[in-house]
Amino acid sequence: MSSVSATHIPGSWINGAAVPTGGAPFEVINPATGAVVATYALATPADVDAAVAAARAAQPGWAAATPADRAGVLFELAELMAAEADTFIAEEVAQCGKPVRLATEFDVPGSIDNVLFFAGAARHLEGKASAEYSADHTSSIRRGAVGVVATITPWNYPLQMAVWKVIPALAAGCAVVIKPAEITPLTTLTLARVATAAGLPDGVLNVVTGSGADVGTALAGHRDVDVVTFTGSTGVGRKVMAAAAVHGHRTQLELGGKAPFVVFEDADLDAAIQGAVAGALINSGQDCTAATRAIVARDLYDDFVAGVGEVMGKIVVGDPHDPDTDLGPLSSFAHREKVAAMVSRAPEQGGRIVTGGVSPDLPGAFYRPTLIADVAEDSEIYRDEVFGPVLTVRSFTDDDDALRQANDTVYGLAASAWTRDVYRAQRASREIDAGCVWINDHIPIISEMPHGGVGASGFGKDMSDYSFEEYLTIKHVMSDITGVAEKDWHRTIFAKR
Repeated sequence: MSSVSATHIPGSWINGAAVPTGGAPFEVINPATGAVVATYALATPADVDAAVAAARAAQPGWAAATPADRAGVLFELAELMAAEADTFIAEEVAQCGKPVRLATEFDVPGSIDNVLFFAGAARHLEGKASAEYSADHTSSIRRGAVGVVATITPWNYPLQMAVWKVIPALAAGCAVVIKPAEITPLTTLTLARVATAAGLPDGVLNVVTGSGADVGTALAGHRDVDVVTFTGSTGVGRKVMAAAAVHGHRTQLELGGKAPFVVFEDADLDAAIQGAVAGALINSGQDCTAATRAIVARDLYDDFVAGVGEVMGKIVVGDPHDPDTDLGPLSSFAHREKVAAMVSRAPEQGGRIVTGGVSPDLPGAFYRPTLIADVAEDSEIYRDEVFGPVLTVRSFTDDDDALRQANDTVYGLAASAWTRDVYRAQRASREIDAGCVWINDHIPIISEMPHGGVGASGFGKDMSDYSFEEYLTIKHVMSDITGVAEKDWHRTIFAKR
């Protein structure tokens, strides 16, 4: 596998080329070691102007390409990404500190699969059949690219989130300006370079790396973009939506989550224990869909807590490059301190730390898997997004209480229900308010199915054919089929002469 050295890199990719930017110097830090991975200059609002101008100029030509031509570029992109998989893996591990096993088996192949899906989907847009819906006209539907897309992506899954936002937009015929998180820009810049090598016309995909306060705000509020998409925290998402609203831009937001993990009394207890640990700890818990609130039947509660605590105690925390490592560091030392502070306050609010709750004796921003039982329903650790390897547990009395607790949150991104009863499973999937409800599993995603939430978790969809709705316009074309000059409906406006 290739390695990433601490080198100076251009800060942006604009109009088909790497572009040095003129902002303040910035260091990409490996959170597993504290070492500098790369240095670059942050982008500025002037760089945003240049990127948007390049996208605006390139978009009509790209939209005019046939779906087959756009699909061909995306298929070539997928092939080149597979050829450079080691580069993407090395960059994800270095900038995020995520275990190499996760990057190798999930992030990179999942991203390539998503590109392949949209390469095919580009040629299969759906719509109503052309027909005579009135006696005198034929109606048809045209679907066109919305235009220039501004997208802002987070640091937890830099490559996957870039692909989820960029690729359906490209498949639809849009041009894109993407701002990755400034602490994890490497794979997004590599994606742009590889896309150009795959034949994507200059200016169709542009990358600006800068802080959210200036570059993100400038991009979301730019008058020359047509739609703004964002993945990140609910608080920042509201700011993005406010900036976009100045010019009336469409928005699509995938925001925070506080996923319930409901274990009914007839569940396979061992499966639920294994699923809870995996669902809570994926990507060190830095996942909006991660299992964070276990809501467990009273008869299973003690055994569930003991089982989860035992499995968490065996999790290997350490060097992300070691294939035996299960859990990498958090994204930064500052984020680790935030997580640790929330955990430290939990006992004051009634929570019982069963395992974890400490940082291991390692050089990076590591935090041990943490299980907190007996949490109060109004406690901070139970209600607020922690975004770390922390699972809380409460009990419930009956099905009504379980579903009430599951829905007792402002978030609605994901949830799971664990039961052998098909009717109970159907009720849970129907009544839990979330964009995704898993039955007897938690976390798996597939390119063919949508991802997105409700409530404070945002609106709109990533992945699947449904995501095309974010990047396409719908036009009704109505053609007269009579050739008659004086139409019957004219009498509602003026008398026939």
